[in-house]
Amino acid sequence: MLDAAARRLIDPPLDHAGRALAARGVGADAVTLAGLVLGLATAATIALGAPGWALLPLLLSRLLDGLDGAVARATRRTDFGGYLDIWCDFAFYGAVPFAFALLDRSNALAAAFLLLAFYVNGTSFLGYAIQAEKRLMATENQGLKSFYYSRGLLEGTETILFFVLLCLLPRYFVPLTVVFGSLCLLTAIGRVVHARTVLS
Repeated sequence: MLDAAARRLIDPPLDHAGRALAARGVGADAVTLAGLVLGLATAATIALGAPGWALLPLLLSRLLDGLDGAVARATRRTDFGGYLDIWCDFAFYGAVPFAFALLDRSNALAAAFLLLAFYVNGTSFLGYAIQAEKRLMATENQGLKSFYYSRGLLEGTETILFFVLLCLLPRYFVPLTVVFGSLCLLTAIGRVVHARTVLS
């Protein structure tokens, strides 16, 4: 829901930084993988009992997640780059709930529910993108992307804010996760209803 507005704010400085990195020979895939390493470092820091300290690699990883696209736009966009980017995103999104389950076993059921919600929501997102590609549909609501990004109640911006909140308030992991996971499922249902209208 917030991605389109967020892109308008962050794309200009990201594009400037992306051009500077591209001029120094830094590739978009390298930035993507560096973001994944920081994302996994976030999860490891949480699992080791320091969710507050995990905010630093978390925010840096999401900065690089936005920056890789800027570097690609400044050089050459590739299908593999788009594929790698979304794969790394989902690896990060799965690692954080798993880390909270490792941090405190009483979080395990809520973490499993959140992973289920991410799984269902992710398939609604990627499945729609496949069908949109077949129909030559295009949108730039969330910026210039490698494939079709369908809008929803919860998107990347909300997920980042949610993870930040979890790191700041780890003792409230269960209620926060139940609320966010439920909204993820509502987002997925909304996408399915929309897809039935558009794709039928």
